[in-house]
Amino acid sequence: MPRIKLFDEKEVLTKAMNLFWKQGYSATSVQDLVSHLGINRASLYDTFGDKEKLFKKSFELYRKQSIDKVSELFEGQTNVKEGFSILFSGAINEALLDKDRKGCFAVNNATELVPNNESCLDILSRNKENFEHLFYEYLKKGQKKGQLKECENLKSLASFLYVIYNGILVVSKLQTNKKELTDSVNLALSLLR
Repeated sequence: MPRIKLFDEKEVLTKAMNLFWKQGYSATSVQDLVSHLGINRASLYDTFGDKEKLFKKSFELYRKQSIDKVSELFEGQTNVKEGFSILFSGAINEALLDKDRKGCFAVNNATELVPNNESCLDILSRNKENFEHLFYEYLKKGQKKGQLKECENLKSLASFLYVIYNGILVVSKLQTNKKELTDSVNLALSLLR
């Protein structure tokens, strides 16, 4: 007779995501996971597989939540410049309120695991492509509505804005001066004319 799970998988996955995000992959042991998640080793392995599989599942959850959050923001904001301004301001505020200074889970993973972990490189590359595509489509919509001047290379602009977005999350781990971060964002947003 199969055992009944006495925990919510998504809740446990969210807890694992937050632990990996705070401590990093290498610094998080299986015992850390067992203690933090409140489940035993057997349940962890039966449900999620080994540590690497749990990490990848938790990162996929993060990716989905992040992309959904940005997509929702863009869908609700018809003015492209205003949409990016809200996105960047939100990232600054969120980062500055984070007492653990976790930064961006994707960037943290890239700096910790790439180039030594090929499978993580694939996931992180997909994440970058998904965000850049989302930014590109939003810029294209704004251009069609006449909110932006004709730009020969919207893809490069989307890529640049993705770099700025991630840069905010990295720099905010070190620097908590909201005005300096906001000034940098405003300079980047000046390209959206």
